[in-house]
Amino acid sequence: MQAFEYVAAQTVPEAVAVLKEKGQQARVLAGGTDLIVQVREAKRDVDWMVDIKAIPEVNVLTHDSQNGLRLGAAVPCYQIYGTESICESFPALVDATKIIGGTAIQGRACVGGNLCNASPAADCIPPLIVLNAICVIAGPGGEKELPVGAFCTGPGQTALERGEMLVALKIPQPSSHSSSYYLRFIPRNEMDIAVVGAGAAVTLDAAQETIVSARIALAAVAPTPLFAEEASALLAGREISDAAIDEAAAAAQAIARPISDMRGTAEQRTHLVGVLTRRALKGAIQRVLDA
Repeated sequence: MQAFEYVAAQTVPEAVAVLKEKGQQARVLAGGTDLIVQVREAKRDVDWMVDIKAIPEVNVLTHDSQNGLRLGAAVPCYQIYGTESICESFPALVDATKIIGGTAIQGRACVGGNLCNASPAADCIPPLIVLNAICVIAGPGGEKELPVGAFCTGPGQTALERGEMLVALKIPQPSSHSSSYYLRFIPRNEMDIAVVGAGAAVTLDAAQETIVSARIALAAVAPTPLFAEEASALLAGREISDAAIDEAAAAAQAIARPISDMRGTAEQRTHLVGVLTRRALKGAIQRVLDA
């Protein structure tokens, strides 16, 4: 592993100051489950590692029905799926946090890190997109907010500018008769990277017969995770039916831009988009019906 300078930041301004001064030479360390591996394998050059785990703001985990969920950037996965109210309100996010690595990894890995690593196959990003999550970003100019859907700009690239860091994620409380679902296809049973991932969130009417609104997002089929906007809009106002779901799945397939690699061919990935979109929508709808 290369040599680097280590800074244990105690406040957001301290971390921002180092990141502004060092620029691309500095990287934020939260869980470290991606960054440490990348540095050890010489896949990322880091001269300064800025540890943010002691900063109070990045460790906040609060949830209530009025304000929704505030998830600090360094909160580990196990705290998310270990909180009953979060499991009830944001099940797609729970689906994702439960499949990131194994139990030991989930004790350190954080949703904020999964987002900032900006992998096209990241499991947490589709759930964040369908749940309308907002990034809270601190930088030299103060604090700003950005939708998660606009955060990733390319493989391993984000919208963060020099000196900026992700502080937290804000997710609004879903309305009544709503739920969500995330799943992926992998070659092995666990601890693998998604060949395709699909997340869905739905809101049904009071009679639970019609889809009021839906959101669909995909992973591992483009340079960044995708919000399937047209596919989502197709379901608004439609009665729950296989035909409506199939139509949305086909529209999701139409925006996929997969590549062929050692984990799967482009043709296989396109097929899987349809399969997983249908399953995610049906899973989210069933969770509403079962509530």
